[in-house]
Amino acid sequence: MAIKRLSSLDVDFDAQLDALLLRETDTGADVQDLVAKILADVKTQGDTALCAYTAKFDAWACTPATMVITRERMEEAWHGVSDMDRQSLQLATDRIRAYHERQRQSDWEYTDEVGLTLGQRITPLDRVGLYVPGGKAAYPSSVLMNAVPAHVAGVTEIVMVVPTPEGEMNDMVLAAAYISGVQKGFAVGGAQAVAALAYGTETIPAVDKIVGPGNKFVAAAKRQVFGTCGIDMIAGPSEIVVVANDGHPEWIAADFLSQAEHDEAAQSILVSTSTDLLNAVEAAIEKHLSVLPRAAIARASVENHGALIHVQNLSEAADTVNKIAPEHLELAMDDPDVLLPYIKHAGAIFLGHFVPEALGDYIAGPNHVLPTNRTARFSSPLGVYDFTKRSSVIRSSRDGVAAIGAEAAHLAHREGLQAHALTLELRLQDMQ
Repeated sequence: MAIKRLSSLDVDFDAQLDALLLRETDTGADVQDLVAKILADVKTQGDTALCAYTAKFDAWACTPATMVITRERMEEAWHGVSDMDRQSLQLATDRIRAYHERQRQSDWEYTDEVGLTLGQRITPLDRVGLYVPGGKAAYPSSVLMNAVPAHVAGVTEIVMVVPTPEGEMNDMVLAAAYISGVQKGFAVGGAQAVAALAYGTETIPAVDKIVGPGNKFVAAAKRQVFGTCGIDMIAGPSEIVVVANDGHPEWIAADFLSQAEHDEAAQSILVSTSTDLLNAVEAAIEKHLSVLPRAAIARASVENHGALIHVQNLSEAADTVNKIAPEHLELAMDDPDVLLPYIKHAGAIFLGHFVPEALGDYIAGPNHVLPTNRTARFSSPLGVYDFTKRSSVIRSSRDGVAAIGAEAAHLAHREGLQAHALTLELRLQDMQ
């Protein structure tokens, strides 16, 4: 197997890195056009179109009645999974909740020198829709990571959509929905499910925001419905960067492959000052691929998008990381805090040899819904703040208007908005 090798000493290193990061994560016109038609059909035809597309793409006889997943069905799944399943889901839920409870924001206000009282109110969304991926694998962890912060934020109603190819429901997904407080689920996925959440149908209520990752059709649909409702982000294929100068090559190789096994379009990158370590990890990657069940997917990801990058020092390592702005960043080092202050762009940062990305994926507590495709330059992990909104509060007395009203009216006149100015000038006149 050949993994791309890059070196910071290459005269065209920056160009090589740019080319490496140019993965095809979107959606050409063909996908956009198909998604637009699906959205329009569901918007105008409701359940009829939703079930027709579900039958076409997921191959089962969907009806308005059979698409509903009740709390009773979720509870049945919770009791039907193993004791270890329940223990693991409960522990993950508790840890995710404990972390996200620290993200709660409070109302605040202050009174300034002219007597205006200014502030901010934090209020939760009324209803959110969770998109839970399905198809190549089932992801109960995604249910927890989306539902728990919504619940902590105080969202009134949490609904879930999840694709069920050939009508097969995953009990672990349903059990996760039960323990995390999802009130209602629907056995539909794809762009048609996004349309149902955005516009509402006879069976599925319209939501204020759609969260959760999906394939390129889901991503395209979320982009197109934004404005009708909110979305969390446009999630692309998963990615990881590992920075390591020493350590166990087999551990690092496993961490490198942890995202590659998700998807052929996923990206794994190892950055190191040690060529010996790069060589040892490359050999260990091949060893792991000889036994991993999803080796074909991981191999395609590594060969097409993976890279081993040699840098001269930790400063170059930090520069490289910040340019990549990875979804997951492991600083697999004896003293990761030496490098941490220089990291500006990363979705989640894992520090040391004993915190593989998988610990964060499932049970550490921070959210695993993270910005991908270099969007960590301006985006953050999913959190409680994604399920709340802020309202400005302004309270003024007569003295407050007298103190600053003339300047406000002047600015209104300068913008040619005389009615704006008049609202202030009338009050100022009455005060004379």
